[in-house]
Formats: sequence, structure tokens, C-alpha cells
Amino acid sequence: MNRELIGRWLAEVAGTALLVGIGTGTVVAAGRSGGIPQDLMAAAWFVAVLAPILLFVEISGAHLNPVVTLALALSRRFEWKLVPGYWVSQFAGAFVASGLVLVTMGRGTYLGATVPSQGQLLAGFAGEATFTALLVACVFLLADHGPGRLRWRFLLPPLAVGLSTYVIGPLTGSSLNPARTVSPAVLSGTYTDLGLYLTVVPLASVAVAIAWGRRPFTTSARRAGAASEPP
Repeated sequence: MNRELIGRWLAEVAGTALLVGIGTGTVVAAGRSGGIPQDLMAAAWFVAVLAPILLFVEISGAHLNPVVTLALALSRRFEWKLVPGYWVSQFAGAFVASGLVLVTMGRGTYLGATVPSQGQLLAGFAGEATFTALLVACVFLLADHGPGRLRWRFLLPPLAVGLSTYVIGPLTGSSLNPARTVSPAVLSGTYTDLGLYLTVVPLASVAVAIAWGRRPFTTSARRAGAASEPP
């Protein structure tokens, strides 16, 4: 088997595990301590996304999110044949992280599962759609233009997630990522309105991929957002 491909899969497992572990671990820890200010929660999720990007972007592109992989493939910034392996790796990493949170911190706060506020499904739909679109747009900017001077564009996806956490975190839990939502939901048995996240988040990513359009593949895209050249 191709060693480079195995390396990509392992990077996605580790990166997604780090993202979900830091993020949902903070949610559970906050619940155990009586809560933390929303800006600190947003900062934790910013770090949760930035750390694996810096560690693994040169190996796998650091997608860390099934809808990011989907959007990159739809826009020909990523090979379709690699999508299943990335998806399996991302969900595997998320389940590993949620399992570790369960073992080390207990089942509190539903392991950080995303649960929309009661009676706020429409607002939750709009919020998740808006910030998923923002996240995918940030990924496309990074993929098309590279990290930039001092690698400042690596900050764009973490900033989108941090802003989402701050704005819609109290409303929806701020998912933007099916792997991040499914793993704590399954391990905690929390399926409240799970279909909301599994519908709106992929749809928003597809909409951005279609609206953004296809771009010629570049070396900077290889480094920043697409693991290999599409056919």
C-alpha cells in the first residue's frame, strides 16, 4: 500500500482527533466547572483548529472535516478517489477523541455534542449554513492562494470556527463539521435534531463549492488545501 497515502490518512486521524479532543474537551470541562465565558470557548475552538492545521497541513492538507473534503473534491481541488479514505480517517479521529474525553472526563455535557436551543431550529439552520459557508470559503482562499506571507492565511479557518463558536455556539453548539457532531452524539446517546447538522452543513459546503467554481490546480493548493492534483 502507498506509504504516502497511509501518512495522509494517519494525519487526518490525528488532526481530527486533536480538533475534536481540544474543542469538545473544553466544552465538557466548562460544564463541570459551571461554564466559561463564550469568548474563552471561542478561543479554545480557534486553537483546536489551528493546532492540527500547523501540524498536518503539509502531510494531508489538514481537511479535518468531511464537508471540507467534499467541497474541495466538488471544485476539483482534490481527487474524488481519495475522498472515502479521508472521510473514514476523519470520523475515526473524531470517535477516538470523543472516546478519550469520555474515559478521562466522563459523560457530562453530552461529551460536547451539538444540541440546538429549543424552538430555534430555523435560526440554527441559518446559523450553521452561514458559518459553514464562511469556513469553506476560508479554506478555498487558503487552497487557491497559499498560506501567504508569514503563513497568515492558516489563521482563516480557525478564525471562522472561533467566530462561529462565539456567535452561534449558544444557539447550536456550532458544528460546521459532521465528524465533530456525530462522534459525541453517538457515544453519549444524544441524537436531538442531529439531522439538522447532517443536512445543512453539507448543503452549505456544496453551495460554496458550486458558487466558487473550479480553479486551475496550483502548487500552493497542493500545500494548503488539496493533497494531490486532480485528474
